[in-house]
Amino acid sequence: MDYQPLLLSFDEAAELKKALNTNSILGRALARDIKQTDDYMALVGIEVPGHGEGGGYEHNRHKQNYIHIDLAGRLFLITGEQKYRDYIVDMLTAYAKIYPTLESNTSRDSNPPGKIFHQTLNENMWMLYASCAYSCIYHTLEENQKSLIENDLFRQMIDLFVVTYGHDFDIVHNHGLWAVAAVGICGYAINDQDSVNKALYGLKLDKVSGGFLAQLGQLFSPDGYYMEGPYYHRFSLRPIYLFAEAIERRQPELNIYAFNDSVIKTTSYAVFKTAFPDGTLPALNDSSKTISINDEGVIMATSVCFHRYEQSETLLGMAAHQQNVWVHTSGKTLSDAVEAADHIKPFNWGSLFVTDGPKGEKGGVSILRHRDEKNDDTMALLWFGQHGSDNQYHSALDHGHYDGLHLSVFNRGHEVLHDYGFGRWVNVEPKFGGRYIPENKSYCKQTVAHNTVTVDQKTQNNFDTSLAETKFGSKHFFNSENNKLQGMSGRISGYYPGTDMQRSILLADLPEFEKPLIIDIYRIDADQPHQYDLPVHYSGQIMRTNFEYNVESQLRPMGENNGYQHLWNLGSGNVAGSSLVSWLHGNSYYSLVTSGAQGGKVFFTRTGANDPDFNLRSEPALIIRQSGQNHVFASVLETHGYFNESIEASVGARGLVTSVTVIGSNKQGTVICIETTTMNKYYFGICNLDENQQNQAHSLVFDGTTYRWQGAFAEINLS
Repeated sequence: MDYQPLLLSFDEAAELKKALNTNSILGRALARDIKQTDDYMALVGIEVPGHGEGGGYEHNRHKQNYIHIDLAGRLFLITGEQKYRDYIVDMLTAYAKIYPTLESNTSRDSNPPGKIFHQTLNENMWMLYASCAYSCIYHTLEENQKSLIENDLFRQMIDLFVVTYGHDFDIVHNHGLWAVAAVGICGYAINDQDSVNKALYGLKLDKVSGGFLAQLGQLFSPDGYYMEGPYYHRFSLRPIYLFAEAIERRQPELNIYAFNDSVIKTTSYAVFKTAFPDGTLPALNDSSKTISINDEGVIMATSVCFHRYEQSETLLGMAAHQQNVWVHTSGKTLSDAVEAADHIKPFNWGSLFVTDGPKGEKGGVSILRHRDEKNDDTMALLWFGQHGSDNQYHSALDHGHYDGLHLSVFNRGHEVLHDYGFGRWVNVEPKFGGRYIPENKSYCKQTVAHNTVTVDQKTQNNFDTSLAETKFGSKHFFNSENNKLQGMSGRISGYYPGTDMQRSILLADLPEFEKPLIIDIYRIDADQPHQYDLPVHYSGQIMRTNFEYNVESQLRPMGENNGYQHLWNLGSGNVAGSSLVSWLHGNSYYSLVTSGAQGGKVFFTRTGANDPDFNLRSEPALIIRQSGQNHVFASVLETHGYFNESIEASVGARGLVTSVTVIGSNKQGTVICIETTTMNKYYFGICNLDENQQNQAHSLVFDGTTYRWQGAFAEINLS
């Protein structure tokens, strides 16, 4: 038989059948899919609803329909059960009978509407999955059945995407990836090579202005990073892998998995490598706080990378964490390897720097990781890439946050210093139709919603997307060779007029501390005095401070705009030197000690002000405030102690760090001192010179003392 299903050959399906009723990862995935599909078929049957709101009943029914006919297609090939084949035929026939008569739906955002969904993105997804299902039963259909489904459904959908909305088809964007993948896969399913060629090479067939090859060649940085961030990046992996698998099987001469130096592997690894130790993806730009490496696209990518690229221990660790594989030949390869392994270590991608921008020229994301003897991972992430929006491509590409030099920290199983993420209740129709809430712009995108400095209570780049698109950060240094002392540093310039900023993060594993210290040195050079606020977003309950503070008897917002209007001022205290704030989160205590100068202040805040619809999550944050012209915030985050309420255990509730002092700072370098309760003093030097001068020896004199060190950063021994 010449015609083969798009993603699984008949022989491959027979091999997958052997996993039925086994306890392997693949066997459990098959059992889950069978139960889910059987339950849906019995509960809903064949229902084709009309139009509805995004996130409403009709939207979700159409979505569940395409999900389950796709599952039914693979299950038909694997199990041979007729009920799955009949379900797909009946569902596609029902849609084919009404699709030509449907008017366009109503769009409430920048994406144009489809005929069954409020935006074409969802319609692309429907056609892609329906086409995969169709290819699984194609060999069982009569010619009149094929004619009805192909002519009255699939060809009309293709026409909608490449003609009616042809102006959007070639956009280099994650929506564009879904569009070309949907048309290409549908073209393969119905033997329409002309449509496949448009999907591969663009409407102009030039391989540059649009199409899948242009998307793969232009969408990602040389390190594979996608400008909108991990949340939208992982969403792009599904169409990439579904279309790539179809291409590899129908047009193997294109060698798609090797295209552009194996960019499919590179961009997958860029997602994998940014994950926190618990698998959650960091919330850069508009992002959910719950998306993780358990996402469907990442599951596909893990399976295919292991099957087609390299069978590495780290990918095995990811699969062991995911406890899931793609129900596909690649998933069988990975599942078999997990079963055969004697011992699998938790996945760990190590410390790394990932570039942003088409040529890697627009900053990026730096990550430091440390794993201790108990396999507990500490991770610090510093963000200084390009703004995650670019309206030159498409109005929908507007997910950027104003968060240059944002810091996230993770250890002991949770995110310690975190990003709020997006303001959206996904598919919760009563909450603004499940779309982005108004507070996404008024708070979540604003600089004060991130762990980075605001100047004069304003937002970076004046909250102007077109201005922000012209700015990007740069790497100052990155070195992770010494696991006992790793460092990363980034710079941004002109995000506020006349102001340059440099943030350096050291991960220091020192003998007397339970966990590595996060040492944060945030240096600001300005042409005039300003008010500087360093927000610190944490989770947990305040335990103690080293300064007196007053609690507000009447709640008032922290400001009138730029996100401050959404923060309640709960209380504040004046500080003249180091401020210490300690809190309990889970079973761990955390202490943040920050250098200070006369006139400094610490505010205790919480989201929820000017939020009449209760759209925002109620979360605490500190704001550490200093005023002046040039300033250095030097902070140490210490993890310490243990708390267990059930057994009434509390040990190490007080940390060791008592103060952090900026000894001196100039254009050559910055020196800080950390003092502890054990009377120890630790000195660290940061080089502020350009990269070509960082590796030399440095000698700075502050208050009559000479501080010497070698390289971009180091611990200084004064003995």
